[in-house]
Amino acid sequence: MESVIIIVFVIGYLAITLEHNLKIDKLIPALVMMAISWALISLGIDAFPQWFDSANHGLVDGFTSMTHDSKMHLMEETLLHHLGKTAEILVFLLGAMTIVEIIDYFDGFSTIKTFIKTKKKKNILWIFSILAFILSAIIDNLTATIVLISILQKIVKDRNVRIWYAGIIIIAANAGGAWSPIGDVTTTMLWIANKVSVGHLVGYLLLPSLVCMVVPTFIASFLPSFQGKLEQDDSADDKPKSRFSSTMLYLGLGAIVFVPIFKTVTHLPPYVGMMFALGVVAVFAEIYSSSKFSLAEVDHTESDSHAHHSPVHSSLSKIELPSILFFLGILMAVAALESLGILFGFATTLKEGVPMIGTELHGEGVSDLVILLLGIGSAVIDNVPLVAASLGMFSEPMDNELWHFIAYSAGTGGSMLIIGSAAGVVAMGMEKIDFFWYLKKIAWLALIGFLAGALTFFWTRTLF
Repeated sequence: MESVIIIVFVIGYLAITLEHNLKIDKLIPALVMMAISWALISLGIDAFPQWFDSANHGLVDGFTSMTHDSKMHLMEETLLHHLGKTAEILVFLLGAMTIVEIIDYFDGFSTIKTFIKTKKKKNILWIFSILAFILSAIIDNLTATIVLISILQKIVKDRNVRIWYAGIIIIAANAGGAWSPIGDVTTTMLWIANKVSVGHLVGYLLLPSLVCMVVPTFIASFLPSFQGKLEQDDSADDKPKSRFSSTMLYLGLGAIVFVPIFKTVTHLPPYVGMMFALGVVAVFAEIYSSSKFSLAEVDHTESDSHAHHSPVHSSLSKIELPSILFFLGILMAVAALESLGILFGFATTLKEGVPMIGTELHGEGVSDLVILLLGIGSAVIDNVPLVAASLGMFSEPMDNELWHFIAYSAGTGGSMLIIGSAAGVVAMGMEKIDFFWYLKKIAWLALIGFLAGALTFFWTRTLF
């Protein structure tokens, strides 16, 4: 039965990876894979030789001697445990997405465009790279990429030039998201799972992530595509701005940044702080929306009259629910493998079979090469299930450098292929970037940045 569940997972994983070829949204195989895996576990519960207790991070003693009813009860408790942990991540993401949509409702991100005054291609390259690095750490790398490419489309007329900037934005956004607990879904997963703390995460990864962004940007600044001056599209009409656009931008970003502080002070799960932040932002959004000036200044055409008058309702209607359901499916499917002890056994095999590099610093002798391969693998397959699997594979304590290296590798490794990260996929869609163009022009820059950042990490971890 274990083999059947593994086959189901592999088939589902392939369907997720090949979603563009199959023309099937990745949430569908994720949900089907999750449901079938747990159904098979329920039907064959008596045939399994072991059970992994995720709450205590160890195998359950005497599992084979338990009665059928006891095993079913244990399975239900385990399923509820994983659902609760998954729900923490999903509620957190829902709150963050809603705040970002509220900012966009008031056209807050257009404020960023006013910062760009130069016409030199090299200067604009550095501006967008730095903005991507900073914004992705606050509003996540996916949203930062969408915002910056939207601004880029208003500034750069030539698409052939624009896609070069988009490629660097992908690298910078993924690098910026790696060192922040709210900058990338995978880092958020590790933070919520109490594998990393904010202080150590920033301490371990800020410099490596910065190097991962700076090195490719520096090399790219010497390429012919970034020489000379840019022909700007000054005639492009911007969307009318609300008088509250700047206020809502700074309020929204400040509220999201406040979440780690809230967790540190109260010791409550991060989603509680995110819901508090959303509530505060929503109050100001409703107040500003009811102003006699704001409705005339914000250009929104909504069929629902109430949604037109409520920025919160309007923002909630724009949430990417497919992404939320995908995370639900993939995380619960990985949880099925974890519960059967499959990931635990796989981790043991890796520790014993992969040549040991950097073992003097890892608590249980996990090779750095394993984590580097995980980062390279995240360029081919989705990094969310990779990190979800690592949570079940390794049992190092909180803030062990292993978890921080996983956060870096999974967050930045995806830049090496345009389909390897959410930022790359959305850029591919917005600018119709060809897979092989990115592979030829940008991938080598991403690889150099990834390796440079990894070497920097090997140095910075010796300071802790």
